[in-house]
Amino acid sequence: MSEATMNDRELRIERLIAAPPERVFQYFTDPTLFTKWWGPEGMTSTAQALDVRVGGAWRTTMHSRDGKNMTVGGIYRAVEAPRRLVFTWAWEDDKGNRGFETEVTITFAAAPGGTKLTLLQKEFETAEARDQHGRGWNSTLDKLDRVVAA
Repeated sequence: MSEATMNDRELRIERLIAAPPERVFQYFTDPTLFTKWWGPEGMTSTAQALDVRVGGAWRTTMHSRDGKNMTVGGIYRAVEAPRRLVFTWAWEDDKGNRGFETEVTITFAAAPGGTKLTLLQKEFETAEARDQHGRGWNSTLDKLDRVVAA
């Protein structure tokens, strides 16, 4: 199950992941599990920081097959295991300067067949940025679904 709803400034995606909330939450918070699925298709990731506590930083670099690197990170605003994560999100340029910041809220709810994962990312600067993130998140969550099922 995958569902996406959007307005110009926010992205909402719902997925059913075939594992209990405690396990799915771990894939977002354990660096070893995180790097197995994070990033859109065709990309691998390294986690430089996953300090999963309120005020803690997270940062990861995604590596494409053609050698392009994309770094993103932020600060955790809420950590409520295994129900909810809230964190800021901003891409970094090649010099480490942070770009436009959004906020991501992910909830993990027990549901028949596993976990209903709901992702809300908002206030995007443009509808184009929202659309790009929608494609990236859907591809990334496809990978999560496959890794959790394996």
